[in-house]
Amino acid sequence: MEPLSPASGGRLRPRGQAVSRWHALIVPARLALLIGLAAAPLARAAEPLTLPQAVEAALARSPALSAQDAAARSAREMAVAAGQRPDPVLRLSLENLPVEGPERFSTTRDFMTSKSVSLMQTFPSEDKRRARTARFEREADAARAERGVRSAAIQRETAMAWLERHALEQRVALLQVQLDEARLLVQASEAAARGGGGALADWIAARDAVAQLQQTLLAAEAERTNARHALARWTGGLPEQPLAAPPELVELPPAATGVSGRLAHHPELVQLAAREAAAAAEAEVARRERDPDWSTELMFGLRGPGYANMVSLAVSVPWQWDRPQRQDRELAARLARVDELRDEREERAREHLAETERWLVAWRAGLAQLALIDTGRLPLAEQRIQATLAAYRGGRAPLLEVLAARRMALDLRMERIDLRLSTARLWARLAYLIPTENTVAATARPEQE
Repeated sequence: MEPLSPASGGRLRPRGQAVSRWHALIVPARLALLIGLAAAPLARAAEPLTLPQAVEAALARSPALSAQDAAARSAREMAVAAGQRPDPVLRLSLENLPVEGPERFSTTRDFMTSKSVSLMQTFPSEDKRRARTARFEREADAARAERGVRSAAIQRETAMAWLERHALEQRVALLQVQLDEARLLVQASEAAARGGGGALADWIAARDAVAQLQQTLLAAEAERTNARHALARWTGGLPEQPLAAPPELVELPPAATGVSGRLAHHPELVQLAAREAAAAAEAEVARRERDPDWSTELMFGLRGPGYANMVSLAVSVPWQWDRPQRQDRELAARLARVDELRDEREERAREHLAETERWLVAWRAGLAQLALIDTGRLPLAEQRIQATLAAYRGGRAPLLEVLAARRMALDLRMERIDLRLSTARLWARLAYLIPTENTVAATARPEQE
């Protein structure tokens, strides 16, 4: 029998019953907690994902940006170390030890034998140490500029993935609607054929149209699945998370207006300017290295009994006997690298200016074409469908004309989706061409001490 345990009211009850009641209370609480924890991600996944939220999530989880932050920290640490003097050199030596004769291996009997300790220190100039420090500081600036390039690329790629997925969602939805309507036409043509009021060829043509739509829908669904996973790769969210309404394409964001006049802030041009500054800092180091570093050595020599100890002081300096062919040529190479980066930056500035102008022209043309489709071609396509459908019902036109009119309208709507996607891509390139200061500050990692 189980032992008894105290209970309220001065009565005793079996301990097994108390444990069972305790479990009866704990297990539902744990289940409720687990359900709540599992429901939180599902609730977040059910929230529509906007384009700015997708870009923000991609920036927050990008390891490429963390890598550039680490590179900048590395350069800053090296800048501190480069500004210091070299470590002193401590040397212990045993000199003039005899190895032959009766005094061999004796450290005290021969007057020339001595034990010495010396300390040597190299003294680079203050200007040289400042130049070495500035070199690594410019490398840190170059790492931050590279971070800007990668940040802009992540924003553009994420926006492209969001817009492409939205276009494919529209395409699938449109095909599903067309497929439902095509199935209704199959039913209507089948009923007409069985009642003798329609041709068998119309029924076959309607069924073939349904099969074609099903085939197109299968391909579109596969592309949509791939697009969902492509966006999830950037944002880290669930592929099935729905999308919010797309941004308006008729106007660029405030940060993207006047991009032609702000191309000096283009991430790639900023990066090239930072690399040019780093190359100039290396050239300054090479210029300072033309002046040799002086070294001083202090030595104390301990000799045997009866012999005086000695102190020696030495000063040494490298002998640059062929400076025009070594130090001067290294400096010339560094200066040529500066010229190379300056010319490359100028060339890339011209390319970006022309490219931005092309994007602006194509974006405006895309908006004009979308407006023409919405106000002119789509209403005409819908009128064509209604006219052919009325003629078919009145027996004045075959079903093939109705199917052809519907196919033309579907092609036009698909064309509009593709045109809007191409225009949206141009909009994204312009909108995320130059990252704003707020975006850069929001994605910057905290400095590690």
